[in-house]
Amino acid sequence: MVRMPESRPYHHGDLRAALLAGAERTLREKGAATLSLRELARETGVSHAAPGRHFKDKQALLDALALTGFERLTETVVTADDPALPIEERLTHLARAYLGFAIENAALLELMYARKHDPDVSQQLAAAVERTIEPFVRLIEGAQQRGEIVEGDPEHITLITGATLHGIAAFAANGSLPARAALDGIGELVHHLLHGLRPRRPLATEPGHTGR
Repeated sequence: MVRMPESRPYHHGDLRAALLAGAERTLREKGAATLSLRELARETGVSHAAPGRHFKDKQALLDALALTGFERLTETVVTADDPALPIEERLTHLARAYLGFAIENAALLELMYARKHDPDVSQQLAAAVERTIEPFVRLIEGAQQRGEIVEGDPEHITLITGATLHGIAAFAANGSLPARAALDGIGELVHHLLHGLRPRRPLATEPGHTGR
């Protein structure tokens, strides 16, 4: 008689974390398309039905991965934020923390911002995004109040900043830009970004303006 491998014992709550860790490892190494609850169960050492107690299907697993990704990203940027710093240094710290997470977790970040999510968790994901960008929005709002950058919707300006960081992360992920160079260039990026956001007098009202 062939004896089946015994399932590993888990304390309450440990299985969900183990499944998420295994799923993220598969996501990083092989991509989301290869994820399978049955395969995760086999790798974790539990019955094929056990993951169903935590995730009703593969989409639920992916959504949970996205949510935990946002939790980690939020913790990363909140830890990096220091309101006592001057705006350029403070934004550089935030941007470097965000980009570092994006480079280290490229596949996870792509999943986090994917359009395909279960409608039941869409509000949770929207709230998670808001928590992630909150340090950037606070920085923009404070800088606007001090007259350091242009007026405008702080969330829209944050979106522009985020899009720039995503672009750099994408270049690093596909090998167009070495990861070290991407991180080392954040200070220069922030400097140029802030210079471009400094308030300017309307050109049409400037006396003696020559158009150059």
